[in-house]
Amino acid sequence: MSDAEPGGVLRSTGLDPDPRARVFGASRPVRLGDADERGRLRLDALARHLQDVATDDSTDSGMSEEPVFWVVRRAAMRIERWPRYLERISYSTFCTGAGPRWAERRTSGRGSAGGRLETAVLWAAVDAVSGRPAQLSERFHRVWGAGARAVSARLLHPGPPPHVEGRPWVIRATDLDVLGHVNNAAYWEAVEDELVRRLPGRVPVTSDCEHRLPMDLGDQVRVVSEVDEGSLRLWLVSDAGVHASVMVATEPAG
Repeated sequence: MSDAEPGGVLRSTGLDPDPRARVFGASRPVRLGDADERGRLRLDALARHLQDVATDDSTDSGMSEEPVFWVVRRAAMRIERWPRYLERISYSTFCTGAGPRWAERRTSGRGSAGGRLETAVLWAAVDAVSGRPAQLSERFHRVWGAGARAVSARLLHPGPPPHVEGRPWVIRATDLDVLGHVNNAAYWEAVEDELVRRLPGRVPVTSDCEHRLPMDLGDQVRVVSEVDEGSLRLWLVSDAGVHASVMVATEPAG
């Protein structure tokens, strides 16, 4: 499996942290608003858990004092067993790689009823004042950099198929975060919606998302997708270009 295929980023390297790495733990229950009609934790809810745990780690380490925002560049999820409604998930998160202006965070989830998942998210550092990419600081490397390997921020997904109009995707004010852009978790809402439309009765097992252009309130965005033997490829596009692309492999529910 290549890194461009669903789950490829997670399959390409080991998941265990370096013995020198900082490992942070936190837990979250699957609440009513996190689950689909079958009780499965949704992809967008998982994305919110991941960013909340990352924020908690940053606050606990003192790194939140730095004038830097972190935005998602790439995210991969692999689900061995989906956590379900009211199940409590114990997360452990650690840095596995870094580049000049970005870092990769792995997060493992273990549910109280057997849920099991692995994720890798590449976060890009952005200067809070200028809004430009920020160099990783010496403090970052002291806190999170022990044992981190070099990782690339290169995006690998193909573009959308030509001459496919897709359907409108409406951006709501509630999708925006403190940066004024659509929060990364809201992108996964489009994926969950398209899965129900295009692959009913199936659930995602591996998912990769690449973020290319930010989405803002008022952007005229369309969802373009194609299905092939239980796999979904999806693009969020506008006249400005491709905002994000997602590749999902599924299996029958239950």
